[in-house]
Amino acid sequence: MKKPNFFYTVISFSFLLFVVACGDKKQQSTENQANSPSIYTLIFIDKTASVDVAKPFIAQKYQQALTSVIEQNFNKAGDKFEIYYIHENTSKGRCLSLVCRTEMENTEGMNATDIESIKTSYDLSIRKERNFVTKQAFTRLNAQNNNASNLETNILSSIPVIAKAAATQSIVKVYYLSDMVESVKNGRDFQQKPPKNETEAEAWAEIDAEKFKNYALNSPDISMILPFEPTSSIKENNPTITHYWSKLFENLGVMSVQEL
Repeated sequence: MKKPNFFYTVISFSFLLFVVACGDKKQQSTENQANSPSIYTLIFIDKTASVDVAKPFIAQKYQQALTSVIEQNFNKAGDKFEIYYIHENTSKGRCLSLVCRTEMENTEGMNATDIESIKTSYDLSIRKERNFVTKQAFTRLNAQNNNASNLETNILSSIPVIAKAAATQSIVKVYYLSDMVESVKNGRDFQQKPPKNETEAEAWAEIDAEKFKNYALNSPDISMILPFEPTSSIKENNPTITHYWSKLFENLGVMSVQEL
């Protein structure tokens, strides 16, 4: 009897292990996504006179941001996507609320072929949902606010909204599409009186955070997506204002605040 080729046997066995490993990785990745906590995305879009989404630079930046956020955060049944308008009455400014319905099927014990088939079906379904969410988000982004509410910018009133989302035990991700210029008649008015320096910004942030100490934010990820071009001046894109917000959220226990 002819003896089996040792080299061929080793290569065949190695290939088999590789196929099994790939199947395990696909299965593990699919299971991890199916079993992970849902994501609660909050988008706050500035609808005051200071932010004009009709300008090409702002429109492109914010459309790209929304597309990217939806791609990253809207992945499986239970993921939530909400948009609020920033204006005089921000806490009542919700204009869109959608929940993902695409189920990520549990693939435990399935072979690689079945897992691939399930993943293909999922990809088609989630793509349709994302396209719908993106279309609705763009409609809200482009809507004009000609009401009297566009005269004030009450960003601080978004904090209770974040706390409400945090109470759902979801992973909360917050995005401000705004210049972050708080402007309220009976409160902070950064249009008339921005913080003079970082020291003053930090002092104001500490004072204002104290007013919201009873709201549990549970450390969401917060991103400030500013509408300014790279050539904008300090007067237009004032770094002490964004420093104020970073310190405010820090004082409220938020660990991740980024400026984009």
